Amino acid sequence: MAQPPDQPPQQGGFGAPQDRPQPPAGQAPPQGGFGAPQLPPQPPQGPPAPPSPQPGYGYPQQPGPYGPPQQPGPYGQPGPYGGQPGPYGQPSGPYGPQPGYGYPQQQPQFPGAPGGPGTPPGGGRNPFRGRPALVVGAAVAALLVVGGTVFAVTKGDDKGGRKPVAGPSDDGKATASDVPVNPGDGSGDGGADDQDFNAGRKAGEAKVLWYKEAPDAPASGADAPGMWITAKSAVKAAYKELVAYDVGDGRPTWAALTLPQKICAVTPQKTADDKVVVAYMSGTSDRAKCNQLQQVDLNTGAKGWTAVVADGALFDSAISVELSLAGNTLMVGRSQSGTAYDVRTGKKLYDKQKYGNACFPSAFAGGARLIAVASCDASDPTEHDEIQELDPATGKVRWTQKFDKGWTVGKTFSVDPLVVYSTNEDKKNWNITTFTPNGSLRSQVHVDENFAPKCEGGFLQRNLTGCAGVASDAGTLYLPTETKTGPNEIVAIDLSTGKEKWRVKSPTDEAMLPVKTESGELVAYVEPSFEGPGRVVGIPTAGSAHTPKTLMQLPKSTAGIEDSFFSRDVDWVGGRFYISTTRLTGNDDTKEKLMLAYGK
Repeated sequence: MAQPPDQPPQQGGFGAPQDRPQPPAGQAPPQGGFGAPQLPPQPPQGPPAPPSPQPGYGYPQQPGPYGPPQQPGPYGQPGPYGGQPGPYGQPSGPYGPQPGYGYPQQQPQFPGAPGGPGTPPGGGRNPFRGRPALVVGAAVAALLVVGGTVFAVTKGDDKGGRKPVAGPSDDGKATASDVPVNPGDGSGDGGADDQDFNAGRKAGEAKVLWYKEAPDAPASGADAPGMWITAKSAVKAAYKELVAYDVGDGRPTWAALTLPQKICAVTPQKTADDKVVVAYMSGTSDRAKCNQLQQVDLNTGAKGWTAVVADGALFDSAISVELSLAGNTLMVGRSQSGTAYDVRTGKKLYDKQKYGNACFPSAFAGGARLIAVASCDASDPTEHDEIQELDPATGKVRWTQKFDKGWTVGKTFSVDPLVVYSTNEDKKNWNITTFTPNGSLRSQVHVDENFAPKCEGGFLQRNLTGCAGVASDAGTLYLPTETKTGPNEIVAIDLSTGKEKWRVKSPTDEAMLPVKTESGELVAYVEPSFEGPGRVVGIPTAGSAHTPKTLMQLPKSTAGIEDSFFSRDVDWVGGRFYISTTRLTGNDDTKEKLMLAYGK
């Protein structure tokens, strides 16, 4: 099913799960839904404000991707593979009737629901964990509750409203080497701080290698996107700054780099030689655009090339952009097109523009491959999405696949192998499809489960790669289930068949989220609770035993900080665990933490 370069795609496309059973006549539908995530909460922004009709931070403009499937999808009619409809309205064909997705446990609250699949990465004690995606009116009310809760607890001694807890150390005494080095005040040169999180560290608990205070942010809050770990530095973006600290002792590896305006987009990836690109706003007015590009060397803090992203044609604005790296190519996605640059020099390589009758490339995903998604024929009865793989260096189309009418590509859970999450707002369905390297269908996931990776949306862009809490290797996709009460599970899904291989339960009552795969293990992060810290676990991916073993038990002394991060970025590199917030509250009454590093 691969397409020759620059040729029109085949007819038909990838679609959806089967019919979903409806509740008996007269029976009220239960809350929640099949595949429905918790409502993405509004990041804390100070005291509660009057309701706004606009969705807040983290709410994409697309329909809520994890809306529970109910109705037959595009395969409910003779589909791309021909044949008569198979079980639950799905056609048979060369692949045979697709295995069932299972029955929804609950009816959806899908129409009008904002948000991407799952919450923004991380926690911060979301009071709506495990609840369905609600209509916008209910979502606004929810934001007030969340905002009020955050405002109240930040009046305490620390971000969790309580003082850090300290227990006995391994030998009953704290040593000088246990004291966090250069705590930091957000200025990049460290500062005095009376918090010693290693005093009284208990046996078996990880050492807090260092921690950093967040820079000043507006009272309304600010974004802190991106966290990159190199062999030398842990680098973090926060409001207008990029800060870098030695991975081992936390000493600044270079002076904080301050940009003229707030950072509005970053490349989630870094190059092989540790370069990234960030975008910042052109000004502070309502007409300001996210169009100023700055290349940065993560190891030295040196500023490289700069560029200004031009607007495209009518309605193709750079008011918001999406940045992706693939090899030495930076792809900058606007609302209806993209421009590629050589990340080493800033030289423009090519534009990815409208093609066909009316296909507008609207989102990109980078990494080991460069993936483009286009919205086609928006005002035509044949409206649909298409997905392509591009040659990063030239923009040449390697293959194209067309999704059936009504289906919107929402996220790429992985680009290599390619795993795509799509939704159908009208049918209130979702689907996960995996592709072979040449773009043909590999499998469709058919596991009867409510999955809940932590995903963020974007403003105007789809933010294809904005999901945490999901991991994959060559043959397996790892997804967390929804947390309602008690522990959740991680489900391993065979990418060749779409079937479940195994599942494992969280060792605590808190959610366990995939981080990455390495050395034959799935590394996962177990979230903290009000009372206890999180932990890092390793789960064997092969064999018959998949019991999580603790790789690092985080200390109780920082549980309040860990739990207070409203949304988190986490990474496990070289036996160290890094955690940072992706949203600053701007609360001047507390010393807001930006980032912590743990080791043994």
